[in-house]
Amino acid sequence: MKIPKIIYSDKLLKRLGIFMSISGITLWPYIILQEKYRDNSYYFEKGKVTINHETIHIKQQQEMLVLPFYIWYGLEYIIKLFIHGKDAYRNLSFEREAYGNENDFEYLKNRKPYSWIKYL
Repeated sequence: MKIPKIIYSDKLLKRLGIFMSISGITLWPYIILQEKYRDNSYYFEKGKVTINHETIHIKQQQEMLVLPFYIWYGLEYIIKLFIHGKDAYRNLSFEREAYGNENDFEYLKNRKPYSWIKYL
């Protein structure tokens, strides 16, 4: 199986996004995206950026052996809630790395392992 495997499903994202609207999410080895990104030229560029962002998460998950990634993500989120409140999500180290490099389509070719650590 090719990793990441991309799935387009508004229904699944709606179920996963209980607290917020989600345009894409990574659940290793899958990237789940809104259906509007599939073969729609209007959303093509945004879709490429979102796929790049989520692929950065795939790399983060692989280097942390998947399960520890989710544990760290959850614990860091709880800690950042106390520090940043509603901005906790955007201040997670994993998200800061992904958002900071999502427009650089060469980033994953040059990325060093555990690069998210410098975003802590």
